[in-house]
Amino acid sequence: MNINIRPAKLSDVESIFTVRTSVIENHLSHEEMRKMGITEGTVGEMIEKGHCTWVATKDDEVIGFSMILTEKGCLYGLFVLPAYEGKGIGRRLTLLAEQELFRHHDIAWLETDGNSRAAKFYMRLGWGNKTKIDGDFIRLEKQRRT
Repeated sequence: MNINIRPAKLSDVESIFTVRTSVIENHLSHEEMRKMGITEGTVGEMIEKGHCTWVATKDDEVIGFSMILTEKGCLYGLFVLPAYEGKGIGRRLTLLAEQELFRHHDIAWLETDGNSRAAKFYMRLGWGNKTKIDGDFIRLEKQRRT
């Protein structure tokens, strides 16, 4: 399977939302995201402002993405279409996000449901220092290797 990963472009925003709303675990609808302030406009602004989002594509179709909040040192989002899970795409997207975060910070962080597959995935990739933050949600950190 030939999967290409590249920086996101403004024209990818709709596809990013298609991926985000397609996932089963940690699913959010367009309306739920809008209530949180996550809209096509805000994501487009983030993409235009800087190197913060990557997309995985197969035959020019966006099948996954990762997004960081560079100034905060946060891995903000990582999602892959269900049909492409377990094929190493999430790992590749995470590594790109980490590389960019570690250009600016010694420690990167993320928040996720502590009972999720995502939490186990990140811990397998070396994220740790688990801290409970709210209900079942946890904060994980990863330190830049020197």
